Parts: sequence; structure tokens; C-alpha cells
Amino acid sequence: MCILVFQWQSHPLYPFLLFLNRDEHHNRATEALRLWEDGETVGGRDLVGGGTWLGCTKHGRLAFLTNFRETSSFPDAKSRGDLPLRFLQSRKSPAEFAEEIQEEIALYNGFNLVVADIFSNSMLYITNRPSQGDKLVTQVSPGIHVLSNANLDSPWPKCVRLREGFQQLLSENGTSEFPVKKMVEELMTNTVKDETPELPHVYPPEMEYQLSSIFVDIKTPTGRYGTRSISAISIKSHGEVCFYERHLEDGDSWKEHTQHFVIQNHTI
Repeated sequence: MCILVFQWQSHPLYPFLLFLNRDEHHNRATEALRLWEDGETVGGRDLVGGGTWLGCTKHGRLAFLTNFRETSSFPDAKSRGDLPLRFLQSRKSPAEFAEEIQEEIALYNGFNLVVADIFSNSMLYITNRPSQGDKLVTQVSPGIHVLSNANLDSPWPKCVRLREGFQQLLSENGTSEFPVKKMVEELMTNTVKDETPELPHVYPPEMEYQLSSIFVDIKTPTGRYGTRSISAISIKSHGEVCFYERHLEDGDSWKEHTQHFVIQNHTI
């Protein structure tokens, strides 16, 4: 489970800005944000499935993923974290990649995937759980979008809170540089929960209640579960990228990691 908010092609200084909370079991082996061995890709890694939930490359490719909240799953399904990884390591356009995976998306449990190429100003939303009448693949429009564990821009209360908080911070900072760490603290550590009538009613009410905050921290019979990392990616109009992560290590120790680079041979 995760939640994220991003703005795309709607700010004069930042063509792209994203904040993302990754929720996971605390005992699941995870690698913090770093530059990968290929010398090009930046992101964290899930050491169980081998994939990632959020990554960016020095050539301006972006991918991020959330799981779809549902009551049943296939134990032998393919790892969803492999999808962002495949896009980041390919040279296909977002449209070409979406076409490539069309015939295999039924092999995955429910997912939401966003892939983008900064060079071509192209961003697509791909899901194998579309709302009735919606397409599997849609172009992401310029503006602010929120994604959790339902379809893109679904009005879950915590998504509405996150959107409103994000809009407020954008308004306060105007066209000046954003204080990313301050914005992370104000937006992504919110623990406000929802009343029962407002919950999505996919899981039992008590579990839904515990998951209804932007920042999640739950004790479960199998161990602690909740927000393992908070990430922020900002891309400026001249291609400068700041990828920041606050990552939970050793149970209760939060560590900060930052990667800076400029998208190669690019003017946005």
C-alpha cells in the first residue's frame, strides 16, 4: 500500500514534483535510495521481489507503482515491482511499453503504474483494474494528481486531504524554489484518520481505519506494518533532479538519502 501526489507540466519552475509514501511490512528486506550499478538509475529496491516502487534515470525516465486494494490475490502472480524496473531499464516510449505489457497484465495482482519520459513530455497511467468503462492505459493530463490503492484520482478521504495540502503548499511557495524537506514533513507525516462511513469498505473496518491516514503505522500479528519510506522527486525546467528519501532502518531509525543529477542532454 502506498499514497502519492504529483504535479505534471503545470508549474513554471517544476515540470514534475512528486511526494510518495511507501507502506510495507517493516521486516521486508528493502534497500534505500541509491544510484544503481548501471550508473543511470536512481531509486530504492525491494530485495524480496527484486523490483522497485519508484525510480528515475539520468535520461529522464520515471516510473512509480502502487498496489490495488482488493480482497483476493494470486499467490503465484508475477512481482508488480518488476514493471517499473522494466520501463526504467528499457528504451521504449511510455506508449510502446504500455503496448508491450498489455497481454501479460492479467498475470499480476492489481496495480497502478505511471511511466513517463521527460524528453517527450509523455506520461501514461496503466492499471489492470480499470473502473467500469475506463481504459487500461490513459494519458496523464497536466495538473495535480493523487494515487493510492484505487484508480488514479479516486476521491478517498486521505487522497483528498493530500491533494488539498499539496495545493496549499504550491500556492504558498508560488514560483519560487520549493522547500522539499519541509513539504515532506507537512504533507507526508499526517496521521489523521477517517471515520467509518468515509472508509472504502474493501477490508474489515478496523483495518481500513488504520490504513486511512497518509502516514501509516500499525502493529499486526505478523509484525509492524506501515510507512517505510517517504520520497520526493523534483525536476526543474532545466533538467536538474533532486531525489530525496527518508528511509526507516533498523526498526525505528530514520535515515535521509539524497541524489542530485541533471537529465542528460535535455532542455524541458
